[in-house]
Amino acid sequence: MDANQSRDKEKIVIQIKNWGSREVAPGTTVLEILGDVGGKLLKEALAARINGKIVELITPLQTDCSLEMVTFEDPEGAAVYRHTASHVLAQAVKRIYEKVRLGIGPSISNGFYYDFDFEGNPIKTEDLEKIEKEMAQIIKEDLPLERLEISREQALQMFKEKGEVYKVELINDLDEDAKITCYRQGDFIDLCAGPHLPSTGKLKVVKLLNLAGAYWRGDERNAMLQRIYGTAFPKQKMLTEYLDFLEEARKRDHRKLGRELDLFSFHEEGPGFPFYHPKGIIIRRELEKFWREEHRKAGYQEIETPIILNKQLWEQSGHWDHYQENMYFTKIDDQDYAIKPMNCPGAILIYKTGMYSYRDLPLRMAEMGLVHRHEKSGTLHGLMRVRSFTQDDAHIFMLPEQIDDEVAGVMEMVDRFYKVFGFNYFIELSTRPEKSMGSDEMWEKATSALQSFLEGKNIPYIVNEGDGAFYGPKIDFHLQDSLGRTWQCGTIQLDFQMPEKYGLSYIGADGQKHRPVMLHRVVYGAMERFFALLIEHYGGAFPLWLAPVQAVIIPITDRQHAYAAEVKEMLWEKEVRVETDDRSEKVGYKIREAQVQKVPYMLIVGEKEVNSRTVAVRQREQGDLGAVDLQAFADNIIEEIKQRK
Repeated sequence: MDANQSRDKEKIVIQIKNWGSREVAPGTTVLEILGDVGGKLLKEALAARINGKIVELITPLQTDCSLEMVTFEDPEGAAVYRHTASHVLAQAVKRIYEKVRLGIGPSISNGFYYDFDFEGNPIKTEDLEKIEKEMAQIIKEDLPLERLEISREQALQMFKEKGEVYKVELINDLDEDAKITCYRQGDFIDLCAGPHLPSTGKLKVVKLLNLAGAYWRGDERNAMLQRIYGTAFPKQKMLTEYLDFLEEARKRDHRKLGRELDLFSFHEEGPGFPFYHPKGIIIRRELEKFWREEHRKAGYQEIETPIILNKQLWEQSGHWDHYQENMYFTKIDDQDYAIKPMNCPGAILIYKTGMYSYRDLPLRMAEMGLVHRHEKSGTLHGLMRVRSFTQDDAHIFMLPEQIDDEVAGVMEMVDRFYKVFGFNYFIELSTRPEKSMGSDEMWEKATSALQSFLEGKNIPYIVNEGDGAFYGPKIDFHLQDSLGRTWQCGTIQLDFQMPEKYGLSYIGADGQKHRPVMLHRVVYGAMERFFALLIEHYGGAFPLWLAPVQAVIIPITDRQHAYAAEVKEMLWEKEVRVETDDRSEKVGYKIREAQVQKVPYMLIVGEKEVNSRTVAVRQREQGDLGAVDLQAFADNIIEEIKQRK
C-alpha cells in the first residue's frame, strides 16, 4: 500500500446538499464542517439530516454519507429547537423550586411543554414570569448539551438518588435491550432520546404561555401534574406574529363565541355531551339540508341505524378487540350490548337484508349517525372533542373494478363541499396502523388501490405512516381555516376486511357469489367538530345562508313598529330568518348589538322608509348601503341565500 492509499483510508467523503462533496477525517462533527464553511447557514443550522435521519450538529461522522443542514423553517428543525427549550424550562424550574419532580417535556406544534409534580405546592400563572427570567439566564450562560449513553442500572440508580420517580417509571417501561440516553447541560441532567441544539445559547426568544393540569401519561387514574406550555422562536418578530395569531385565535375560540352567540352549551350533568340551543340548531339543520341535497344528486340513499347493538356484532366487526376502551356498554335482558362508536356495522346489516347482483352495485348508503365514544375527561375540548357526535357517514358497496370511479366521485363531492365554505385542503394517505386486523395481502391490495388512484390522477398527497383505520388504509382531507390552521375532517377508507368478516356477497355475471369491496367515507367528519371549525373559521360571522338570524329590523321610533312588523312578515313568509329589535333604545345601540351578534343585514326603518316602502340597509361587512326598495331587497336576499355564497 503506498502513501496515497494510506491517506485515502484516513478520509471519508461527505456529500453536502447545495455544497457538493468534501473529504474530512473520521470523527469530524457536523458543527466542525459548518465552521469550515461559515456563512449564513452556520448561524441558522439547528440540526442535520444524515442519510435522511435527523441528528445533532455535534454528531461525529464516521463513514461516507449524504448531509443536509436543517433550519427552523424545517418542521424537524423547529422541533429540535423547541425540545431544547423544554429542557431549559425544566432546568429553570429545578433551580427555583426545591421540591419538584420531572415528568416529560416534548416539543409540540408551535411550541413545547413540560409536566411537573410540585409535590402538593402548585405554582400559579404569575410564577411563570420568574421561571422565564431564569430560562433567559440559562440561555445567556450558553451551556453545552452533552449526550450521554448509560446502562439501565446506572440510569435507575441516578434517577432514584434524585428522587425522580417518574423518570424511574419510564426507564422500567423500556425494553431490556433499549439504549438509554440522557442529556446534561451544566448541573442539570434529563432522560431524553434527543436530538438537541449544541448549546442553550443557540436559543434566542422564549415565551411561557400558560399553565394546565395533566394526568401523568394521560391516564386519569394517575397523579395530576402541572403542565407549563411555552414557545420559542429564533427572532422576536416571529414571536410577536405568533402571539398576535394566538390573540386572534382566542377571539375566535368556538367555546367563547358559542356562549356569546347563544349556539350551544355543556353541563356538569352530561360532561362531553353538547346541548344545542335554538340558534345553534338552525346552523346544524342548514348543514344537514345542504348535505342531503348533495347526496341525493350523487345517487346516495339515506338510512338510519340503531344507537345500541348487541355485543356479538362488535366482536364480529373487530371493534371489540380494537376499540373496546372507547366504547360504552349496557345490558338488555341479561345480554351485553354496546352503544355504537361507529356506524358501519349497522349499514352492513342493512346490506345483508337484500340480494344483489353485480348490476345493483355500487350501492351508496348515507347516514347522519349519532355515535358515542368514551373520551377521557382531560381531552374534552368544546365541540372539538366530545363524547357524543354525529358522523355524516356513507358506506359504498361496490365491485373491485369500481374502486377508482367511486373514490373519484367521493373526492369530487368533498371538493364541492369545501369550496362552498371557502376551505383549501391537502391530502394524506394513511397506512396500516400497528393495531390492525386482516392479512398483509389484503392491506397491500387496499393501500395499492388508493395509492394508484392518487398517482393516476396526479393528485399531490403526503404519506402518513401507520395512521390508517384498524380495518383499512384511508385518504384524509386536512382543511386550512382562515388563520392557516389545519384540521382533519373528510376521509375515504377502503375496506376489504368487513365484507369478509360479515360474509357479504353479490351475484356476479358468471352466476357465482363474489365478495364486494366496501368504502367508508365522511365529508364533514363529525358534525360537532365541523361546526366548531366553522365558528372559528368565520369568527362567528356566518355567511348569510348559515346565519341563525339573517336580518334584523330596527325601527327608529315606536311610530314605525307597524311597518317593521309588516317587513318582518313579508320576509318571514319567504323563509328569511328575521327578527325585530323594537326595544326603547337608541338606534346606534341596536346597530352595535346586531354587529356583536354578527347579523348579516340590519334594516333601519324611519318615517322616510315607511312613506317610500323602503328599508335603509346596513350590511355586516360593507356598512351602510343606503335605502333599498323593500321588494327588491327581499328578492336580493332570497337569491343570495339560494346561492350559498
